[in-house]
Amino acid sequence: MFGNNLKTARNRAGLSLRGLEEKIGRLVSAQSIGKYERGDMLPSTQVVDALAAALKVEKEFLLTEHSIELGTIEFRENSARHKIDEKAVSATIREHLMRYLEVEQLLGDVSSNWDKPRQFPYPIRTLEEAERAAHRLRDDWQLGSDPIPNLSEFLEERGFKIILADLSTLVAGVTCFVQTGKGQKIPVIVTCSSITGERQRFTIVHELGHLLLEKVSSELNIEKICNKFAGAFLMPERFLWDALGRSRSNISIGELVSLKKFLGVSVQAIVYRCKDLGIINEYSYRALYKEFSNRGWLKPPYDEPNAIDIEEPQRFKRLCLRSLAEGLINESKAAELLVMPESQLHNEFNSLAY
Repeated sequence: MFGNNLKTARNRAGLSLRGLEEKIGRLVSAQSIGKYERGDMLPSTQVVDALAAALKVEKEFLLTEHSIELGTIEFRENSARHKIDEKAVSATIREHLMRYLEVEQLLGDVSSNWDKPRQFPYPIRTLEEAERAAHRLRDDWQLGSDPIPNLSEFLEERGFKIILADLSTLVAGVTCFVQTGKGQKIPVIVTCSSITGERQRFTIVHELGHLLLEKVSSELNIEKICNKFAGAFLMPERFLWDALGRSRSNISIGELVSLKKFLGVSVQAIVYRCKDLGIINEYSYRALYKEFSNRGWLKPPYDEPNAIDIEEPQRFKRLCLRSLAEGLINESKAAELLVMPESQLHNEFNSLAY
């Protein structure tokens, strides 16, 4: 128990055993810390206090039993990541989920039943089947062809855990299933807090593809499959046909920027989808992308007009405020769960309570 929690907190902080030894002023050696993590020995109260302070976690976090097991983590962008990124991201997810499940258990509201599509997982043998899977999912969830205003809220209502975290700059999104001590499997989607709102929404659905699609052919590229799925889910062909027509010789920048407000995706994504559906040809597609490049929209900070605000998942925060309002926790505990100063929590709680 203590060893796993200590290792989680250390990995989240990005510290080696030697680095943590230095952080606690060499109160104990790196070898001793390693023994704590393996469960070979237990630290004194003084050492626990020092470790908690150095790792910026509550002492109770290190001492409380947490029964969470992460499944295989899928990294959306992995060409240049280092092993320490995987450890830090895994620890961040685990810590957030422990807080999330803790407050759910307080309320007796553990959302272990997520809204599985009828044909989950969708088997994918060709790239076009990713498009059909997006259509089937929209049908299963009775979405029609309308855009989804708040994607994070929509998925949280269906039992997904949506987390916005400070990930490595090399990682846009992460997904996995988490298994609790009771054998419940919960789908988790994590996106980076430093990307644009447009990229965040596309990343969420890309990661949804990692959770729901099953690649049958080894020749297929799973990233291309998930991109195809995301484009079809966020930009249904019927909506684009109604908005733009089935065939165009050209599309103006003004039309794209206006349409972006409804779809919540970048103009780049809209243009790629239009080419994919045959609404525009390859020549028009390349001409538009050249214009995007000239305007500086194809590289960070992706400064397109009509910027989309990043979606901050709200369910966990609502559960914490509800627990506080019902007297299940005090302000100190609520602030700990939400990782915010007590003064900020006090102001938010009182402003939302009346």
